[in-house]
Amino acid sequence: MSDFVILPAIDLKDGQCVRLRQGRADDVKVYGHDPAAQAADWARQGAQWLHVVDLDGAFQGRPVHGAVIAAMVQAAGIPVECGGGLRRDEDIETLLACGVRRAILGTRALEDMAALAQLAAKYGDRLAVGIDARNGLVQVKGWTETSRMTAVELARRAAASGIKTIIYTDTATDGMLQGPNISGVAEMCDVVGPGCMVIASGGITTAADIRRLRAQNKANLGGAIVGKALYEGRTTLAELQAAAS
Repeated sequence: MSDFVILPAIDLKDGQCVRLRQGRADDVKVYGHDPAAQAADWARQGAQWLHVVDLDGAFQGRPVHGAVIAAMVQAAGIPVECGGGLRRDEDIETLLACGVRRAILGTRALEDMAALAQLAAKYGDRLAVGIDARNGLVQVKGWTETSRMTAVELARRAAASGIKTIIYTDTATDGMLQGPNISGVAEMCDVVGPGCMVIASGGITTAADIRRLRAQNKANLGGAIVGKALYEGRTTLAELQAAAS
């Protein structure tokens, strides 16, 4: 991943493209019925990467949308990162085998820290850790449970385990269209150090938000994930990419 990349987000629920407000399964809005077509459309608009979340997988603890994701990878023709319900080694293998470039561990990264170093050694930059936090504390199992672990501590441990990419989401800002947690992102970059890239997620609404993230001058801030703002027409991929460069 070069410089600073904007990753359009496609969240999957019941086979459809949706967005949740603050990750709540009961506050859902459907934006499309054909995820593969949506993936291809983002690629046509110039996306360099896609961020995909199997929401049903996250809630159920096992991947649900395998065939859909494989079709999306094929349709997009650009690198795709994906998470949601990856609690077992074979789930990671299956996802990567269908062409996903980077698998994202969430719940398992917190609950099975002992395995993280082995997985990082095995998969290298094809593995990322997604850290979803509210008020600084890590949330797991589709954001339905809040742990006692701070996001900063989990990031520190993940980076020490050899993880090369952290995807940091402030769940209080996610889907709210009120701007990202700039200070939280900056702190995350400082904690993990230069050997680990951070991708920011949650609340990014305008090109100005991207400029504010860039203004932190963190060399290891590698990109930002944008979902609802694109689907609601608050901004365009071209505007965000211009701000990113």
